Order: sequence, then C-alpha cells, then structure tokens
Amino acid sequence: MALGFGTSGVRGLVTELTDLECALYARAFVRYVRERGAPATVSLAGDFRSSTPRILRAVAWGIAHEGATVDYGGFIPTPTLAFHAFEHGRASIMVTGSHIPDDRNGIKFNLPWGEVLKADEAELSRRYAELKAQVATDESVTGVFGADGSFWLEAPPELPTANGEAEAAYLRRYLDFFPRLCLAGKRIALYEHSSVARDILGQFLEGLGAKVVRLARSEKFIPVDTEAVANADQLAEWVHAHRADALVSADGDGDRPLLVDERGALVRGDVLGILVAAYLRADAIATPVSCNTALEKSGHFPCVQRTRIGSPYVVEAMQAAVADGCRRVVGYEANGGFLLASEIASAATGARLRPLPTRDAALPLLACLHTAAQQARTVSQLVATLPRRFTQSGLLRPFPTERGRALVTQFQAGGTAVAERFFGGAFGAVQTLDFTDGARITFASGDIVHVRPSGNAPEFRVYTEAASPDAAAANNARARAVLREVATEAAAEPTG
Repeated sequence: MALGFGTSGVRGLVTELTDLECALYARAFVRYVRERGAPATVSLAGDFRSSTPRILRAVAWGIAHEGATVDYGGFIPTPTLAFHAFEHGRASIMVTGSHIPDDRNGIKFNLPWGEVLKADEAELSRRYAELKAQVATDESVTGVFGADGSFWLEAPPELPTANGEAEAAYLRRYLDFFPRLCLAGKRIALYEHSSVARDILGQFLEGLGAKVVRLARSEKFIPVDTEAVANADQLAEWVHAHRADALVSADGDGDRPLLVDERGALVRGDVLGILVAAYLRADAIATPVSCNTALEKSGHFPCVQRTRIGSPYVVEAMQAAVADGCRRVVGYEANGGFLLASEIASAATGARLRPLPTRDAALPLLACLHTAAQQARTVSQLVATLPRRFTQSGLLRPFPTERGRALVTQFQAGGTAVAERFFGGAFGAVQTLDFTDGARITFASGDIVHVRPSGNAPEFRVYTEAASPDAAAANNARARAVLREVATEAAAEPTG
C-alpha cells in the first residue's frame, strides 16, 4: 500500500514510512500551520508500536528543520497530546497506527484549534509533493538521508526529554470533572495490553475510587481493534474470574474505548456513545452513518447529523452544529471514540469540561461507569434502557481496496436490483439504499447491511444491525459469506 491519508492521518507500511518520508510530511505540516498563523512550537508524542521511536525522531527532525520547536510529550494517548496542544494553541503530531498491525504505522496531525480536515489534508499533500520534488537538489536533506530514505548519520538525532505537562493536564481534566470517589466500591478490570493509555486509565479509575485489577500488560505491540474485538471470550473470562463490575481498555493510541459489562458482554462503541451523549445532555450529535440507529429511536436528542466514516467528517458536522447555535455538541464513532465540541459543565461538580474535538477513550468509559453508579444499575442494565437495536462489525481480509470499491460501485450503478440480487436470498426485499459512505442497505425486515472498503488497510468492512445481538452477528457472518462468494466469482471472470 502507498503512503497517503486514510480516515485519520497518513498511514502506511513501516517500510514505506522511511525517515525521509516522515520528515517530509512533518515539514509540510509545519509550513502549512505557519501559513495559517500557528505558533512556532509543535507538540509531539507517540504510541508503543515498535517503529514509533524511529518515526518520532524523523518527525522531530522535520519540525526542527523548518525552524519550529518540538514540545515532546513522550508516549501518551492521542487525546492527551491533543488536549494539551489545543489548550496552548499549538499544532500537534501523534505518531500512531491506532489499531492496525505492527508492520504499519501512521502520523496524525492536529491544527491548534482541532483535527486536520479533508481540505487541510489536500493542502498538506500538495506541500509534501513540493518538498518531495526538491529532495534531489536540497543538500540539507541529501546530506542527512541515504538513498533508502533512512538517516545515514552515525549518530541519528535524539528526541528531547519528555515533559509531563500533557499527562498532568489530561488527568486534571477528568479527575476534576467527575465527583470525587464516584466509583468507590466498584471493581474494574483493566486490560492493559500495549495501549499507551494503560497507565493513565488506571490512574483515572483509582483516582475516582475504584479497585483496579490490571491484566495482560504486554511489551510487544498488540493491535486491538475496538470495532472487531478478537479476544472477546478471554475478556469475558477475566470479568467472571475477577468478579469485576466491568472491564475497560483502549486501542493502541488510547482514543478508542473498549468496555465489557459485568456479564462479560462487549458494549458496542456506538451504544456507548449514546449513553455518554445522554450523560452530557447533548442537544446535537454528529456520528457516522454506520452507527446504531438506537440513537434516533431513543428520542433523546433534538439534532442528529449522520456523516461519512472518519473523525474529520464528524468534526466538520460538529462545527456546523456549533455555527447553527447548538449549545451542547458532541460526536462519536462506531469505535467508541468520543468527541466534544462544546464546553460542558458537570451537573455534579460544577467543573467545566473544555472542548476536545478529537476522539477520546477516557470520557466515554468514565461517564458510563459513573452513570451506572449514579443510577444504582449494572452496566448491562444501563445498556438495556436503550431501544433494542444491535450492531456487529466484521472484516474480510485480505481484500484489495480496489475490489471493495468496485463492489460499492456496482451497488450504486444497479441500485435495488443489484442489492437484491446479491443479498435478497439471505435478507429479503430492500427498503432503502444509502451511499453516504460505502453502501448501506436497509431491508424491509428492518435489518441493515453496510459494506465499505477500509481506508487504512486491504480490508473490507461489513456492518450489520438487527433487533437482537444474535441476529446481528448471524447477519454479519451471512453477509460476509455472500461477499466472499461474489468476490470469488468476480476474480474468476475472464478479463478479456
């Protein structure tokens, strides 16, 4: 796969993310934010995947080469870095591949006022291309990088000493907002794995009074995808073995939460998002088209805007809601990452939660646990207060992106007839089609199948929604089986 912007930042194979490429993207970003009036300091941090330290050094070199100062936060969650940078009016760069495998990585950019949006990505790509074209004649670059794009210097540049400012500010953000000891008496399992959020999540939980059971810390990177959890049975076993009220975790860079209830059942990210929006008494919500329709069916929220998948689209919709005069604007994604566009005061403490318009894992986990404690309910009982709509997500991999796009194009061109030809035998008559992002098919039964090529890897994502969790899971397996058959038949057809 070639380097390029996906749903969240530049992503690619580690072999493609050479020192030179990373430095060029960092330089392009510094030039862009300087043109937009940003201060000459860029906050920088990374996750725990094996290639991150090398890429951090290359990015830091690129920042310094453009005359900017590096504010280095070390290995901290993406929302921790972003909040610190937003509060200081600085741009920031996070080196992370999020949930994708360790042979891949990425670079995520934030402007001083929020995430890089699609229009910004185009400008960054243009400046990157300009710098790339000048490499061969730029002695300040050719003298530093070898022909393979790696630092040729005997002593590659070192990173500055990490400061603890970002982590301290992020801890204060939530320990001040939530009532003191509001989780007292709760026993929470913390699946640490290789998440860069593992220590700070433990500090939050203990700071709010919970007893924390730490599990499965790993020094080797584990790609945890909160939309397609691979070890659900193991998580359930831990909940039962430790008599936990819940199990919590996050993905590699700590911006996507993972929550398991007291029965050992996963709480889907788009269900968690509804509960948190209710906790914050949101009046406007932006969320991707793939998320659970219990949001609308709950009747709790005056304004709901459905978007394409990816946090830049959610951020754009939140900005529009703020411009329209909405006062409590939030967003969330199917992966559980929660975004806050408005300043919101706590009904319990009076503390004000400043906007954080980028994905965050800590807020949804803490808000859900606090809501359950307030209402003297278990997490499963809290989830049961929502309309009975259940989602399931799955992957077909490897699945070339081009093949996935071709399938979506078939649905667009053929409409209901093609959708029923592929899926009619398994799901019945088609009621509506939505091409906001990929192809979302709603059947007369109320069941939903949504297919979409991944923007990060050679995968094809399959989302399903139904009236029961078993039906959603069975439908997902059925839809993937249909798509495998369709893809196999397409690959077998003669090309001419």
